[in-house]
Amino acid sequence: MTKLLVPFDFENLGKPRESRPPEDRIIEGDITCRSWDVDSDKDGLVRAGVFESTPGTNRSIKGETWEYCAILSGVAEITEDGQPPIIVKAGDHFIMKPGYKGIWRTLETVRKIWVVV
Repeated sequence: MTKLLVPFDFENLGKPRESRPPEDRIIEGDITCRSWDVDSDKDGLVRAGVFESTPGTNRSIKGETWEYCAILSGVAEITEDGQPPIIVKAGDHFIMKPGYKGIWRTLETVRKIWVVV
């Protein structure tokens, strides 16, 4: 039987995928990222996991992706093109819709839950 309730077990996420933002999107800093996939639908169209980024500033472009985020720890300043910046920290939740473009400035290492469609 397929498991239909999938908890986020933060103590046992497994080995992360390590990455960096694309060079042409880095504005400042030596940003390193880690990501853990927790679950996805059979087609991979809906995915969920945990993401972590060290301090730095980079251009964020969502393309056709819809992303829900729940900040677990850290602090970041997010500035959508043409909008004032917002500060996000532990306990904050937000959505970046398809077509989103802006600047993500990580002030303190951020860890978040993400769900993308």
